[in-house]
Amino acid sequence: MKNGNVVKNKMNNQFYLLYDGNNGFLQGFSLLTESSGDFSEKYCLKIKLDNISLPLFVDIRSKITLRDDEIEFIGEIDAATLEKVTRLEILSKVENYYELFHSERNKDFDPEATQVSYGGRVYDEKEMRSLVDSSLDFWLTAGRYNKQFEKEYAEFLGVRYALLTNSGSSANLLAFSALTSPKLKDRQIKPGDEVITVAAGFPTTVTPIVQNGAVPVFIDVELGTYNIIVDRIEEAITPKTKAIMVAHTMGNPFELDKVMEIAAKYNLWVVEDNCDALGSTFNGKLTGTHGHIGTSSFYPPHHMTMGEGGAVYTNNALLKSIIESFRDWGRDCWCPSGCDNTCNKRFGWELGSLPYGYDHKYTYSHIGYNLRVTEMQAAIGVEQLKKVPTFTQARKDNFNRLYEGLKDLGEYFILPRATKNSDPSWFGFMLTVQDGVSFTKNEIVEYLEANRIQTRMLFAGNLTRQPAFHNVNYRISGDLKNTDKIMNDTFLVGVYPGLTKEKIDYVVSKIRTFVLDKK
Repeated sequence: MKNGNVVKNKMNNQFYLLYDGNNGFLQGFSLLTESSGDFSEKYCLKIKLDNISLPLFVDIRSKITLRDDEIEFIGEIDAATLEKVTRLEILSKVENYYELFHSERNKDFDPEATQVSYGGRVYDEKEMRSLVDSSLDFWLTAGRYNKQFEKEYAEFLGVRYALLTNSGSSANLLAFSALTSPKLKDRQIKPGDEVITVAAGFPTTVTPIVQNGAVPVFIDVELGTYNIIVDRIEEAITPKTKAIMVAHTMGNPFELDKVMEIAAKYNLWVVEDNCDALGSTFNGKLTGTHGHIGTSSFYPPHHMTMGEGGAVYTNNALLKSIIESFRDWGRDCWCPSGCDNTCNKRFGWELGSLPYGYDHKYTYSHIGYNLRVTEMQAAIGVEQLKKVPTFTQARKDNFNRLYEGLKDLGEYFILPRATKNSDPSWFGFMLTVQDGVSFTKNEIVEYLEANRIQTRMLFAGNLTRQPAFHNVNYRISGDLKNTDKIMNDTFLVGVYPGLTKEKIDYVVSKIRTFVLDKK
């Protein structure tokens, strides 16, 4: 008996789909009619046979074993249908695997043993099914899931274009590199041009500026919001200034209205590093969508994850094509992988000093990279994206619970506060130790870590103090007094959706215990 045969039981006239057999015993699935059973698409598939008018559905949860003398051959399903049935069975096994070995992880909290992480991945069987589904195609590089995610992510953000890349750092590199394209003509950023940014943050907000030969101009940040002091931007602008590239710190939006007003006045590009702020809004509009280019990171501690991964998004068609070129080796062609001649003149171009008709797929207009994402990463992202609203609310709830538990400790800490007109999707809960108290940041951090509570700094603290920046050409406008304060006295604890109320309350209790013991 071949795999994929439809048979009927001679005793009860029930139909079955057989997929394996030996020693006189055959294995398969029950075939159900539309009038019975649970027809969830996760488990069921419609079977079509020419000689049976009755619609039949295979349910991969209904395994059976028959003897070969009990059955009557009815027909054979085609290879494509058999592949779908086999795939459905594999995905069902993946779901069972999740329930057995993943679903109970991190659910029990033991204050004496459990680590309270600052961030991490939150997922269920849907991500695992999607991941395995993509692996069965074995396309590997960007494919159908990549296309689906880019479309749905752009729709979620409310922008025209979203392009996937392999990390948030690569997203920032692509965003800034795009602004160096000769296609932008007089707005092209060239070596020696200046870019307004901050030193209190993650290095890859700034390193693309340096890597492209431009000069970062550092402005101090405000304590409490930890965002750029916008009133100092104009005094930092010179004839060389071409852009503003700043992150929404810890998910807290910077003052986008004022920044965009300054940018319009001086004809500056604005790049929003939105890697820590997916789901945050300013004046009711999602961050990352106010400026000319926005970026996201999908590293596990961020607001959604692909493991690694990132995205660049814009409403500008020219910027989209330039970003895509830099991401895809610098090529001029925009055909997706596996497609040829979407411009209908693949051999009809004459660019640079290449001969007329040189293959457009191998024509390069930028000094680019290969920063593409894999199909399996995109498959995880498709399911994670559906959870972003829930994740966002959980971050807000955890932040508010921490704030309520610590709000009377203002004598000891500068507590975090949201920027006016914003609704942050918080990345972490920042605490800055006040001047003159009886303990240091290092002391409370060591205490929390010893009690299994993960802490993190505000990333690099002050980039100008980092070894990598000692020989970098940069300029400081004004002073970086608050940035140095952050470097010395600021730390964060987590608010990510994997933290339960019990864990949040444990963090509050340990902070309070430490502070009260120091009184």
